[in-house]
This record gives sequence, C-alpha cells and structure tokens, in this order.
Amino acid sequence: MSDKISFSSDYTKGAHPNILKRLSETNFEQIDGYGTDEYCKSAAEKIKKLCNTPDADVFFLVGGTQTNQTIIDMLLKPYEGVAAARTGHVAAHEAGAIEFSGHKVLTLPSFPDSKELAAEEGKKPIYSDQVGKISAADLKALLDNFYGDDNHEHMVFPGAVYISHPTEYGTLYSKKELEEISVVCKEYQLPLFLDGARLGYGLMSKRTDVTIQDIARLVDVFYIGGTKVGALFGEAVVFTKVAPTKHPVPIIKQHGALLAKGWLLGLQFDTLFTDNLYMDISKNAIEMAQILRDNLESKGYQIYIDSPTNQQFIVMDNDKLAKLSEHVRYGFWEKYDGAHTVIRLATDWATTKEDIDTLMQYL
Repeated sequence: MSDKISFSSDYTKGAHPNILKRLSETNFEQIDGYGTDEYCKSAAEKIKKLCNTPDADVFFLVGGTQTNQTIIDMLLKPYEGVAAARTGHVAAHEAGAIEFSGHKVLTLPSFPDSKELAAEEGKKPIYSDQVGKISAADLKALLDNFYGDDNHEHMVFPGAVYISHPTEYGTLYSKKELEEISVVCKEYQLPLFLDGARLGYGLMSKRTDVTIQDIARLVDVFYIGGTKVGALFGEAVVFTKVAPTKHPVPIIKQHGALLAKGWLLGLQFDTLFTDNLYMDISKNAIEMAQILRDNLESKGYQIYIDSPTNQQFIVMDNDKLAKLSEHVRYGFWEKYDGAHTVIRLATDWATTKEDIDTLMQYL
C-alpha cells in the first residue's frame, strides 16, 4: 500500500459505508442472478421515479467502457458510426473499444480547440469552461456535409451522438446547449447518448442549470455513474423510453457487461438512491474541489481549465512536479511545454478537508 496521498482520480477508494453495510447484511442471502432480483427492481424503480420516466428501461452494467461499447453497439446498425467530441472518452481513452465492436467514431471539434483562443478571451492561457463539449452547430454541419455528399452511400453513416456530462475536462453542458443538440438529433432521427460516468458531480455543481429530469427529457439514453461516485463498481443505464432492441440482455452479455451476481449492482444503486445519498456524496466532492481550487489560486498556481466540477487542472513546473510525486499521486494530463506539465487533481465522494490540507503541504 502506497503511503502517498492520492488525488489521481475519483475511483481510488472502495465504496460508501452504507453500501458495504448492506452488502454485509445480505451476504448469505441466496439471490437470483443477472439482474432479475428484487434489489435491481427496487433500484430501477427509484431511478425511474427520480427521472420522471415511468416507461424507462433500466439496466445495471459492470463498468464505464463496457457500458459505452454496449450502448453504442445497441444503438447502431452495422454500417453506422457514432459522432463524438475528439476529446470524448470513446474517441480518446477507451483503447478503440468502439472500433473493436465494428463501429467508427466520427469526431467533432471540442471547442475551444486551442489555448490561443482561450488566451484571447481570458487574457491568460487557460481553457474556458466550454472545452471538451460539442456544439449543435458543428454537429449539424457534420450531418449536412454527410448527406450533401453524393457518395454518402459508400461512407460510414452517422447513427448516434455521444456526449459526456461532465466532460473529460470536468466541464458541463448548459440546459440550452443540451436542448440545441437534442433538436439537431431529432431533426436527423439520431439517438442522443449521454455518458454520465461522473454524473453526480455534474448535477451537484454550483454552476449547472441541468437536472437529472432535464437529462432524461432531452436524451434517449444515459447512464448514472457508480464506479466514480460511491459504488464499488457499476453503472446504471437508463433508456428513457424503452431499449432500442427487443432482446438487450444478450447484447449486454456479448460485451462482457452482464454480471452474474447482478444483485451486487442493484443493491449498490438501491442504496445510493435511498435518502438522496447519491446527490449528497456528490456534493461533497464539489465542495472539496472548490476548497482545493481556492487554495491553488491563493498559492499562485495557474489553473489550466475552468472546471466547475471535481476535476481540477493545473500547470506545474517539471522540477517541482518531480518533488511532488514523492508524496502525492496525481493524474498526468498533458505536456504544457518543455518545462511544464498539466496535471489533474480529482476530489471524490469521500475527500475530506484534511486531505486537502495534506495535499497543500506538498504544493
């Protein structure tokens, strides 16, 4: 076990004590598998009620990459691809999982795409809170250009649209932006899929005007992240009406996303959606992130991205970073220049003020 304090990601801890308690209490129960149990049914009903989607189909899958791959494969025909930001998880950090399933990722700009643009607007070389997102205008341009090409019958058809909220840069869509993207998707009859691996942290941000009910109204399918938000593992997939295929379970199983002991997922989400626990622990991550950011700015660190969620990004001198790595685990983000590196510091559902204080001793 490392003696370093970790801010490298938001899935470095186990699970909320309430979940561990219920797992222990039910450990010797004999429960039917593959999500057919009463815990999964109870969790699904709580989620449907919260989202105001009584006709939704809810499934519990094992992890984020399996979930993205499964949903996209379920949405697409064999000759179709998925439109996504070039910085989107499915395009950048899932080892080609979408392409492995036979579908192309059709990349869109994620604005602003340059530090120079952000520098002009903010007078310092940081990305604004728009980075990592797609725009309705760019999506419509991609679709217009595709169907305006007389050779499009020989090309990969855009068959669905993928967005993440929060994005990989910790930024958030506004309700207006989601509505605009939804309008374009409806115009072209494309399902809109929202990756909610860190959804709780987006919903609890002080700078959001988006609710989970808004998301359920504007997208066709989304998932509620558990792995990064208090669960041992697992994601809750919500098809806001019904699943797009008559037999979803075999597809989920083909992608290695169906857990035989499915009640372990259902029980966790049933706990997370009891007494507002999911939102409460997500709020903790946001509060700790704000304390972290205030401390970073007071010490003169350059904030690289204006993230309103639990992921904070700073530019660090490489020599100082080498010393920091002796005591702190952080997330490498990208090289800034020859002498500086961008790192990510992530708070989570269990981060404490004492953790922040310890981190700042080394910064």
